[in-house]
Amino acid sequence: MRLTPRIAARGLYLDDASLAKAAPAMNWRRGFLLLAVSILAVSLPPAFASEGNPGASATSALSAPRLAATHSRKALRDEPDLRSNSVFILDATHASVLYSRHADVAMPIASITKLMTALVVLQGKQSLDEPILITREDIAAGKGAYSRLLPGITLSRGDLLHLALMSSENRAAHALGRHYPGGVPAFVQAMNAQAVALGMTHTRFVDPAGLSSDNVASPEDLSKLVMAASQNAIIREYSTDKGYAVRAGRRMLDFRKTDSLVSNPTWNIIVQKTGYISEAGKCLVMQAIIEGRTVVIVLLDSFGKYTRVADAKRIKKWMEWRLSAGLAHES
Repeated sequence: MRLTPRIAARGLYLDDASLAKAAPAMNWRRGFLLLAVSILAVSLPPAFASEGNPGASATSALSAPRLAATHSRKALRDEPDLRSNSVFILDATHASVLYSRHADVAMPIASITKLMTALVVLQGKQSLDEPILITREDIAAGKGAYSRLLPGITLSRGDLLHLALMSSENRAAHALGRHYPGGVPAFVQAMNAQAVALGMTHTRFVDPAGLSSDNVASPEDLSKLVMAASQNAIIREYSTDKGYAVRAGRRMLDFRKTDSLVSNPTWNIIVQKTGYISEAGKCLVMQAIIEGRTVVIVLLDSFGKYTRVADAKRIKKWMEWRLSAGLAHES
């Protein structure tokens, strides 16, 4: 005997004979139910309109201006949504500060230091071809001290500078300072003198690698350092290189960049440097071209592995929106 569902929600079933007897009553009930539903549908307010109900399009039309206004208010905020503790964003094309947070507060800058190291080395006009021996003096203890440049390896000054800027090689940076006339003390003195010359009033250096938390600068000061570094073709090339190999005795050592944005085809980065020690957090500085404008970005004390890169991407989107909205000249 075939069973036919009566009311599925109740789980009741009738055979064919019983269904035939009950048909008139069911048809009457069905008609009454359809009439009730029709009356209810007409009286429903727009708020209850469903996707398949004509009232839905009316509701969308009524709510669209409100949604657009809400979105516009969010988009028109003056500040980008950033996670880094200290931030400085400069539209260098128009000398306009677009956003800052703790801009004049000096804090540890880790390997951002190496931009100043590069400036001092290049201003010293020492030969980039001169061989320099890595010694035990270049070995630093503690976090961030790992290096594949073992004592006994000899590289040119140019190679060491390349590795210091691209891969943030600490022993390379220290060896550069050690081979400066007067050694590391004279080199650090030259670093601080150059900071004064650049108007970096909240800056102090104590070592050429950035492993000391006593190497400090404010975000605004670092924007000046980035601008100065961007004027040097060697720093531009080395800091934005994606990879570099050096010969260490009989073998080749391959080094890679520390900034993933360098390989991102949507970015046009002129100069950049990353940094990290526990006291400084994750740091990133760069000069980039965004929608035809030269923009300097300084991000210090970013929490987490990816925050500084994510913040840079958020700044880029925010800048692009400002330019499209005609707000790029505001400061």
